Amino acid sequence: MTKLNTNVKKQHLLINGEWVAAEEYSPLQSPYSGEVIAEVPLASIAETDLAIEAAVNARKVMASMPAYKRAEILENLVHALQERAEEAAEIIALEAAKPITTARGEVSRTIETYKFAAEEAKRIHGETLPLDAARGGENRLAYTVQEPIGTIGAITPFNFPMNLVAHKVGPAIASGNTIVLKPATQTPLSSYFIAELLLEAGLPKGALNVVTGSGKVTGDKLVQDSRISMITFTGSPEVGIEIRGKAGLKKVTLELGSNAAVIVDKNVDLDKIIPRCVTGAFAFQGQVCISLQRAYVHEDIYEEFVTKLIEETKKLVVGNPLDELTDVSALISAKDVERTQSWIEEAKKQGAKVVAGGNTEGNILYPTIILEAKSTLKVCCNEVFAPIIVVNKVKNVEQAIDQVNDSRYGLQAGIYTNDITTALNAAEELYVGGVMINDIPTFRVDNMPYGGVKESGTGREGLKYAIEDMTEMKLVVWNRN
Repeated sequence: MTKLNTNVKKQHLLINGEWVAAEEYSPLQSPYSGEVIAEVPLASIAETDLAIEAAVNARKVMASMPAYKRAEILENLVHALQERAEEAAEIIALEAAKPITTARGEVSRTIETYKFAAEEAKRIHGETLPLDAARGGENRLAYTVQEPIGTIGAITPFNFPMNLVAHKVGPAIASGNTIVLKPATQTPLSSYFIAELLLEAGLPKGALNVVTGSGKVTGDKLVQDSRISMITFTGSPEVGIEIRGKAGLKKVTLELGSNAAVIVDKNVDLDKIIPRCVTGAFAFQGQVCISLQRAYVHEDIYEEFVTKLIEETKKLVVGNPLDELTDVSALISAKDVERTQSWIEEAKKQGAKVVAGGNTEGNILYPTIILEAKSTLKVCCNEVFAPIIVVNKVKNVEQAIDQVNDSRYGLQAGIYTNDITTALNAAEELYVGGVMINDIPTFRVDNMPYGGVKESGTGREGLKYAIEDMTEMKLVVWNRN
């Protein structure tokens, strides 16, 4: 058992490099035990306005900072986080009920994300243009430069409270921008921890400001304030669509929902892929945007797949997130338990079969396997964000592709097949942002372009690609006549 000092700490807002007491605070409870683990500030509109003002005032300092210095700050953060990695993992486990071994994996990825950001800070460049390719372009020299977009409003979710923050804060610093960060209400402690390390790493005052509070107060202020040049948001499609409607002409990147699917062709090695599918479906209680929610399995191996999936799922250890042996712990809130229970009941009433799990204990939903669920059921067509996988039988890969595409989402999909033509056809025909061949859709490393189509969002994360969104291209033309 990992031990953590759970003395209740009163956390403050970070504004202009200072920890500022808020007018109002709220208790933060552990999703697993229900105990109060911290008091967190609820920023008012006025306090959020001060954070934006601080970020705007720091823009010139960040924009004029040389690339090596921005990289150095990020490298300092990497070193500090490496030294305090276990503390960081314990914070995630406590505030998000993420099993401690999984939390350590997130911290490791966070370190790598900031490493990538430091490296990309040195690789931001433009290009020269041959204007004499056009009539009237003779005797002119043209080149482009990438300049920081300004002040970025970052709104992050609870499920990866450290690494998804890194995917917004890292590229923003690397590209010379300032940030106002609004972390998820349930998981702000990770953000405040990283903010402390960044101040120690040499980040100028006002370059990063952290404000916690409600979406309707703090979030709306960030989205609608004209001083914010860009909003980067990870969360639900409903909120993402609302943000797009309120943001006006500012740039918006959205990483939204998914009901990610895998296709399993005949003649594949089930003993090899079943453990991956169990990981994809149930890691961090399925609260992952690319969690494996739907599996379409060829009829020739369907029965064997289901049998082995149930056997492997029963090996999972359910319990306290701070226990080293735990694989699955509590959902983020009691409301999510109620929601998923109602979706499971709906599926059962419509003829689907629950062959594993479906039962709850406190905020824990046991890993659940559902068979023969209609595509219109919520467990199929909505983002379940819980430890639930739906497995359906298909006659062939073509039918499976049609069912994968029959979704309002399109983030990532996977296919297991031994046929190269089948794999290439799937890569072409699957309407998603990323196709994982011979792997689950849950695969992600932090330097790859990551994002989706349809209601899964717009834009791409991944350090290089996020920096492209966080900079503006400026054209310079010299007339040599």
